[in-house]
Amino acid sequence: MMTNVVVVGSQWGDEGKGKIVDWLSERADIVVRFQGGHNAGHTLVIDGVSYKLSLLPSGVVRPGKLAVIGNGVVIDPHALIAEIDKLSAQGVKITPENLRIADNATLILSLHRELDGIREDAASNSGTKIGTTRRGIGPAYEDKVGRRAIRVMDLADLDTLPAKVDRLLTHHNALRRGLGEAEISHQAILDELSAVAARILPYMDTVWLLLDRQRRKGARILFEGAQGTLLDIDHGTYPFVTSSNTVAGQAAAGSGMGPGALGYILGITKAYTTRVGEGPFPTELEDEVGQFLGERGHEFGTVTGRKRRCGWFDAALVRQSVAANGITGIALTKLDVLDGLDELKICVGYTLDGQEIEHLPASQAQQASVKPVYITLEGWKESTVGARKWADLPAQAIKYVRQVEELIGAPVALLSTSPERDDTILVTDPFED
Repeated sequence: MMTNVVVVGSQWGDEGKGKIVDWLSERADIVVRFQGGHNAGHTLVIDGVSYKLSLLPSGVVRPGKLAVIGNGVVIDPHALIAEIDKLSAQGVKITPENLRIADNATLILSLHRELDGIREDAASNSGTKIGTTRRGIGPAYEDKVGRRAIRVMDLADLDTLPAKVDRLLTHHNALRRGLGEAEISHQAILDELSAVAARILPYMDTVWLLLDRQRRKGARILFEGAQGTLLDIDHGTYPFVTSSNTVAGQAAAGSGMGPGALGYILGITKAYTTRVGEGPFPTELEDEVGQFLGERGHEFGTVTGRKRRCGWFDAALVRQSVAANGITGIALTKLDVLDGLDELKICVGYTLDGQEIEHLPASQAQQASVKPVYITLEGWKESTVGARKWADLPAQAIKYVRQVEELIGAPVALLSTSPERDDTILVTDPFED
């Protein structure tokens, strides 16, 4: 039986979702982005051509697929237009026929980007920075929750826009005065919005209705998230998190579909652990092994270019992600990066104040204090690069995968052995589960 599929990251993002989502999007009819903003990045490699996506759903690069940006996404219109133009220059056809944007999605404005940078600079000076990408994501979500946001549909109603901008600036100019910054003029925001309206409005749609109709026709829907579970505003390593819910349940809320429509939950999981920016990282390696993983895995952010911190696989954390998302199966990526290491370690829990615990506590102080408890496995010298069936893998690599499955409580549905989309061992097709 065909089902819909939700793709989520099970760690701190950067798990290799781009390749897996592209692989799945070929089997889908519709690809829906359901949260986050242009602070996330996917790199897709198709026929040797690299496409870098931040806001656009991965399905947009494939002919015949409908790409949808859901209401859970915050949209920087300038970034979206630039991304559309860049992909169009690479030969990707993007029209209102294959891209639809939720009318009730929140817009990111220049004042959001400025505020993000101002606050992060102030936090850096006090040693309390979060490590944001300074793209205005957090401030835009704050305005959404504060019920003063400008939304996509507002671009179509310029008569009521001035009152909404007034409400927005009452808040932001008070903030800016308190931060010692110049106030923003009402006209500057109106001009900013007027300048993008004609490019954005042709894509606008009532997305929940569109998706409901397509689902009833039997369309296969792929829900695509950004970042990872451990960056979730509720379930992540708070406050070093993103500003939205990144877990699978948000696919329903961020698209306007009920949770019964979600189907198979696929957790993208890297065979080791990385994170970008500030925050706790119990298995972080600041030695030659950590450097080896970073170099072999090309661990630099798609959007920011920031170097990622690297460490051993943390099964305790992924086990939490399996529970928080209701993960059906995982796609294990970058196994080939571990080739050649003499031994491999997997974190199975932690010690805190001399006591063994099985999960990472929610307390910021306790997260900073936990020490990982490891088991050690023998490594393998043979190459796993490009393996497309189990028989191609060294025995110790298979043992490592089986150990991961047992420790996290979820099976491997897909195993990725290189950035090339066809270098994938398929155990379970999520659409046919």
